[in-house]
Amino acid sequence: MENLFGLLRVNVIRGIDLAIRDTTSSDPYIVLRMGKQKLKTHVVKRNVNPEWNDQLTLSIDDPNLPIKLQVYDKDTFSPDDKMGDAEFDIKAFVEAVKMRLHDIPSGTIICKVKPSRENCLSEESCIKWENGQVIQHMFLRLRNVECGEIELQLNWIHVPGSRGL
Repeated sequence: MENLFGLLRVNVIRGIDLAIRDTTSSDPYIVLRMGKQKLKTHVVKRNVNPEWNDQLTLSIDDPNLPIKLQVYDKDTFSPDDKMGDAEFDIKAFVEAVKMRLHDIPSGTIICKVKPSRENCLSEESCIKWENGQVIQHMFLRLRNVECGEIELQLNWIHVPGSRGL
């Protein structure tokens, strides 16, 4: 607990135009990793545009570590097929949380993160103040696969007694 900065809630919203790995569709799920932590979404059967809306929570003790995401196709009688991967960092998001903003209008954009060779963003990602908290909405383009994007939303959870930011 003494090394914990806080918790990061990752809302895995949906997949867009994911690769087909079975005959006509896929049964996708996502594995999220940060350091030694590993979390996964539920499987969505026969869908290349799945809606997960799964809330996964990571303990953040090193905000400099990247978050890695791997998409798989669930198979029953063989190993699960890879359907692409992506990664992102939370440095800009953490900096926005550190500002300790209050009393600003909901919807205010704190900063924007542009797509680059160093990230998997498919479009500009805004870090905003919404309903009393800092959130970041992002679309990640999957690598090592022919197609697909993942939509995520991040929000910070302060833990009383933690080191804080």
